[in-house]
Amino acid sequence: MQPAGEFSSWHANLLRIDRRKCVLFTHDKTLYSFFVAGLTKPHFENIREFFRQNLFKSLVAETLPQKHIEIFLDDIREIEIAKTNNRSVLGSMNDLTFQLKYRIAYEGGLLNTDITKLIHDLNRIPMSAIEEIYSIYELRKLLETRLGLTCIQTHQAIRIGQYLKRLKEADNNER
Repeated sequence: MQPAGEFSSWHANLLRIDRRKCVLFTHDKTLYSFFVAGLTKPHFENIREFFRQNLFKSLVAETLPQKHIEIFLDDIREIEIAKTNNRSVLGSMNDLTFQLKYRIAYEGGLLNTDITKLIHDLNRIPMSAIEEIYSIYELRKLLETRLGLTCIQTHQAIRIGQYLKRLKEADNNER
């Protein structure tokens, strides 16, 4: 999915979990992801609106300020659906899919899984394909940059990411 605005593009991956159709949506630049289970034919017929509604729910659950959510949703008013061309994002989505399926199985299936908590946790898995350590911090940073703001959480995430990068470099130098 490719919106025309600043927030680049999204990937959608159709999954089957517990005999239900599910979709994992992932933002290319930030790897921010949200998961929706139990899709039916009407959902697919109106996938653009379905995407926007579930993105809104996901951003609200992340307790993002309303101004941030409005800016994000305004930027994705028009969505084009096209084939993917970003192997890095697909690799990250494969990892997220593995994490998601494991967590759902661990919880005892989709019916026993708190999807909101699952999405919250998915966006706090360290991802090496982005500058920040967690996709939620990368998303916040993108929104704050657009608004010309800074956030303590963003700066903390940068410091954690820099620390982990230095540890990795030190480990490589020892070898």
